[in-house]
Amino acid sequence: MTGTAARRRLAAAAALLIGLISGGTQGASASGMPLPHLVKTDFHALSGWARDDHRAALAAFRRFCADTKPRLLTEGPFRLTRRQAGALCKAARIAAENGSDQAARHFFESRFAPFRVTGSGFVTGYYEPEMQASRVKTGTYSTPLLRAPDGLVSVSPKNRPKGWPDTLSHGRMTVKGLQPLPDRSAIMDGALDRENLDLVYLADPVDAFFIHVQGSARLRLTDGSVMRVGYAGKAGYPYTSVAKVLVDRGEGTPEELTMSGLRRWFKAHPDRRDELLRQNRSYIFFRDVPIADPADGPEGAAGLPLVAGRSLAVDLRHISLGLPVFVGTESPPLKAGGNAFRRLMIADDTGSAIKGTGRGDLFLGSGDQAGHLAGEVRHQAEMTLLLPLALVPEAGE
Repeated sequence: MTGTAARRRLAAAAALLIGLISGGTQGASASGMPLPHLVKTDFHALSGWARDDHRAALAAFRRFCADTKPRLLTEGPFRLTRRQAGALCKAARIAAENGSDQAARHFFESRFAPFRVTGSGFVTGYYEPEMQASRVKTGTYSTPLLRAPDGLVSVSPKNRPKGWPDTLSHGRMTVKGLQPLPDRSAIMDGALDRENLDLVYLADPVDAFFIHVQGSARLRLTDGSVMRVGYAGKAGYPYTSVAKVLVDRGEGTPEELTMSGLRRWFKAHPDRRDELLRQNRSYIFFRDVPIADPADGPEGAAGLPLVAGRSLAVDLRHISLGLPVFVGTESPPLKAGGNAFRRLMIADDTGSAIKGTGRGDLFLGSGDQAGHLAGEVRHQAEMTLLLPLALVPEAGE
């Protein structure tokens, strides 16, 4: 980015935030995309802020500073220059070297300004499934996870053909131009079978479906090895919640049809399984993700391992990757010691079902225990963005 371009971007951000601070009206980024309706607040006004483990939050934040080129706020509506990101990372390193929670807390309070997202927020939980699988197809393991097909591309204003549906986010580039891919129903019927895209095989189509929903999984293979699969693209069709389909049909309530409840429904109605799965036209493709450290979580949208209890998936139209977000919710499954969930998290992932200014998805870990917890989280929440002072006009650069 040139100096002129950087100044223009900062000027646009300053103009936006001046309007947000002074008038509380919704603004737009330099690209014209809508941003959340934000209201300036104070750290002392954040319920539970003082009780949080700020060192853990700082460690999660510093993942964006690990490379020689910081990844802080390089995608989304709020952007930092390399110099600004470098200065923030230097301050984070100094606070971490101190080692105290007080130093970590001071880092966030002295380098950021809190802005509350108004309106109704909502959080869910997600996790990394851990399941049995096989690299070869057998009588037991016969449901494949597929690699991305050749030519898969994301559709943008630059390559969007005339008449291309606005809701179709991906397609396949061919000699005849950009073409739609088959949806889930067609793929279930064998539309991609001839392309030999099978990556690995599972025993249960419902397990495969939930891996599609989560976007990654840790697989224990029949040969004794461990494999991680991660997101490699999608067919491009909008995501439809099959739980909502059942609610709309009168077959349960949102409280009953959590992830655990949905699994019970599938077990009780095996003859209706495929018909329900076909209601979600979205289809996800996967890749083999090398496991450098077994303790690491799966890779998020920022290209970094997710941290259980600190990583947050957000809508990148409203929140930038690397932005600290203080999340508060009365969700019963997340209460610890009688205290409601109040935690500083880091936006480092996204998902096709995560839409809206106050929408968040909490990464809760790997395995069955995390999966059970994630499946029970569907609750109202409050979200407060911590914006770097460099982007807050009243604080100066």
